[in-house]
Amino acid sequence: MISKCPRLTIAALRGGSGKTLISMGLSSFLKEEGYDIAVFKKGPDFIDPSWLSLASGNKCFNLDPFLMSTNELISSFVFNTYLKDFAIVEGNRGLFDGMDLKGKYSTAELAKLLDTPVFLILDVSMTTRTAAAILRGCQVFDPELNIRGVILNKVAGYRQEKLIKACIDNYCGIPVVGVIPKLRKNLLKERHMGLVPYQEREQAEEIIYWARDIVKKYVDIKLIKDITVKVSSLTVDYFKSSSPCSIPVKIGFFLDKAFWFYYPENLDFLKSMGADLIRIDAINNDYIPDVDAIYIGGGFPETQAQFLANNDKIKGDLRNKIEQGLPVYAECGGFMYLGQSLIMEDKEYPMVGVLPVKFFLEKKPQGHGYTIIEVCESNPFFKVGNIIRGHEFHYSKPFITDTKDIKFVFRVIRGNGICDKKDGLCRKNVLATYTHIHAKGHNTWAEALVSAAYLFKTKNRNYRMKLKF
Repeated sequence: MISKCPRLTIAALRGGSGKTLISMGLSSFLKEEGYDIAVFKKGPDFIDPSWLSLASGNKCFNLDPFLMSTNELISSFVFNTYLKDFAIVEGNRGLFDGMDLKGKYSTAELAKLLDTPVFLILDVSMTTRTAAAILRGCQVFDPELNIRGVILNKVAGYRQEKLIKACIDNYCGIPVVGVIPKLRKNLLKERHMGLVPYQEREQAEEIIYWARDIVKKYVDIKLIKDITVKVSSLTVDYFKSSSPCSIPVKIGFFLDKAFWFYYPENLDFLKSMGADLIRIDAINNDYIPDVDAIYIGGGFPETQAQFLANNDKIKGDLRNKIEQGLPVYAECGGFMYLGQSLIMEDKEYPMVGVLPVKFFLEKKPQGHGYTIIEVCESNPFFKVGNIIRGHEFHYSKPFITDTKDIKFVFRVIRGNGICDKKDGLCRKNVLATYTHIHAKGHNTWAEALVSAAYLFKTKNRNYRMKLKF
């Protein structure tokens, strides 16, 4: 499979510099112009991708060199840009920020791997000629990086703009493709070191229009398109996953205001394995539909704690089905939902109660960053000895109230986990963890969940057939 899609990477010198604003605005503008846009986010982030999905009208896929191999990264990019009109990759943190001296896993390394032109956002607050020195430093720091344009952000006025542009032209030799003034208002609110998810914003569409209008007014989109159309082709071998089961299975997944963080690939892999995905709303549904397994992703259940606590019907139904052996895989927010309660600001909100854990919401992150875990105990989904890469990001602090009938199945090599360098709480056919896994980096996960659903389905079918006779 070959992708010739015009593409670019939006990068900056640090986080909070306007990457998401520009990426959203450009995606929305091109969509309005009739382009079919492929959008990507570098790193494990899940909030920015949700905004990019809303802006572009397409799924946003994560490209994470820590979680995925080089072949998996390239294949994901090629598969998801094939027949698209334009591709936008939003970087994360600073352009060269990685995990070691050589910038391993950085936005710069990803841009070189995918051979994408880089457009660098420069915050020029209270500076002029120094902006050119910084940009020139980036060029010299890594000559192999294809920096093709710069967007000036927070420009105070025409005199500052004129001088900075002249300096960049003279010392750097690349075009200024955008000049964004200091904005009187910023509709992109932040929380927990990131943007507030669009699922919690009533004015989400208004924010997209606002970002689009900024890009439309202050960015030379024609010049950007002229630069990005001259990119090389990317090639990858095509392969198709096959289902491990002869009978189709139904897998429920929670999707509502509390639980919405799912890597698109995770759900796509389950579908490619033959699973029929059934959406479940923990806030508004009264019962769990007829499914053979459940996947509860991450999110912010603390923002919907009262609504989740009030829905006793679905909590009771889920609890009963788990006691009957229903396989459930839960990550982070889903883990919190399966616990006894969620405690914040001296108020306790009862959750499902199948795991003997109470969660206290803290003001500082209790786990933040990439994780490496080893499977050290038997469980319904992973083989003992497997090494899994993922990431964690949570403000909740768990308190185990009873150790009876539970076990930890992961040993944490890197990260925090639940407690004492342990993660993966297992009870019956439930496995709950703080670690988020990307199916592209651990493709046996989807097969394992589908297989667990298949075993549950066939066991129940045989049992029902016995009752008939």
